[in-house]
Amino acid sequence: MATRASELALRDAGLLESSLLGSGDMGIAYGASAGEPDAVADFGNMLIRKSTDGLNANSYIRMMAHTAPVNIGVFLGVQGRIHTTSSACTSASQGIGYAYEAIRFGRQVAMIAGGCEELSASEAAVFDTLFATSTQNDAPHASPRPFDRERDGLVIGEGAGTLILERLDHALARGAQIHAEIVGFGTNSDGRHVTQPNAATMEGAIRLALDDADLAAERIGYVSAHGTATDRGDLAESQATFAVFGDRVPVSALKSFTGHTLGACGALEAWAAIEMMRNEWFHTTVNLDTPDPEGAPLDHIIGAPRQFACDHVMSNNFAFGGINTSLIFRRWS
Repeated sequence: MATRASELALRDAGLLESSLLGSGDMGIAYGASAGEPDAVADFGNMLIRKSTDGLNANSYIRMMAHTAPVNIGVFLGVQGRIHTTSSACTSASQGIGYAYEAIRFGRQVAMIAGGCEELSASEAAVFDTLFATSTQNDAPHASPRPFDRERDGLVIGEGAGTLILERLDHALARGAQIHAEIVGFGTNSDGRHVTQPNAATMEGAIRLALDDADLAAERIGYVSAHGTATDRGDLAESQATFAVFGDRVPVSALKSFTGHTLGACGALEAWAAIEMMRNEWFHTTVNLDTPDPEGAPLDHIIGAPRQFACDHVMSNNFAFGGINTSLIFRRWS
């Protein structure tokens, strides 16, 4: 999925047949929570049965954390730097952020950036053991329910998303179609717990992105929320978002439609935010009927999509390990 998404993104950018791919001036910043789950299972079977039956020369290649960016690079012949951003739910958003920094500081002309995740029982089990997954199996259309009073956990999804980032003068010189301009990136870590989110450092990441973009909070017209539909995650995120924006910025969560795509979510949600800014149409948070009164009173988009124009959108993601990211995109005209 990651390789195909990257191929399509390069085609959209007009770079699929470009000499830039093999020049060393284009790199990759891409991630996932882990390598292929079936390959991990093969090695687990080896440890349990003390036999290498089922293992072959490709087993580790499939299992390694950087298998996605490596396969993208091999398929496309990319010879620039590779950043492997294997940081769970911020794999893709960190990939986009690090790609932005690589270009901004003159290390690369262009970057393939994003993240991916393959649906697997093992990743569902991770959240089951934390009592963080929805149990509404008899009504799948009604879950997940980010920020809702009746939410009961996340739903695992899968996918891949790729953005092509390019130095602005280079894009203009070749007449590229520009969807948006990335102007801000912030990332930090909680530094205190692996699975318990911290509103203060979430807020800090948001403010880092605003500082990086040299923007006041009032300039942000829409926030794409991480919105996992977990009790602690939603509460901390709502508090962090409210601390920066109050109740004046429309907020919605794509995971209410896609489920939690883990390593892919940051790219899918950034892409959706950019497309909505371009089309002046912003999706709801589906299944959000009654916002949790314990959460901060955000301006949730509920019931029906909204149509409005804005020049800046923010996409936020927060991961296990206390890793927080915030990205800001500006309308291109």
